[in-house]
Amino acid sequence: MTATDRSIELITTAAQAAADKLAHDIIAYDVSDVLSITDAFLLASAPNDRQVKSIVDEIEERLSKELGAKPVRREGDRDARWILLDYVDIVVHVQHSEERVFYALERLWKDCPELELPEDAKATRGKAEEHAKERAAQEEAGLDDGDLW
Repeated sequence: MTATDRSIELITTAAQAAADKLAHDIIAYDVSDVLSITDAFLLASAPNDRQVKSIVDEIEERLSKELGAKPVRREGDRDARWILLDYVDIVVHVQHSEERVFYALERLWKDCPELELPEDAKATRGKAEEHAKERAAQEEAGLDDGDLW
């Protein structure tokens, strides 16, 4: 089995929406061979809770407006560390960068084929690592969180 055309369309639109809101490390996996409940997973992350929410809101709005898709389930809103959007055909995970490293979903799905994503989404690979290095340098220089944003 492989992801359906509808799943690919949803993933592509969601990935572009996430990239437009400056998500980090966007990647998608075709999980249709190992899971019967969905065709594909989209993973994205952001360095702060506000941005996680912003990315999720943009994905929801874009999928609704452009493809008429609404999630059947949305979990994790309260603290915005990890928000999951379940569209049945696809599941979107937007995580705070720290959660992304800790839970390492890529390790779980690394044997599944990666789905092709828009160039803007591919360009986000490695952004979380760059951001972490910048923060470490700023903290070393004595700047606190209030100075960073």
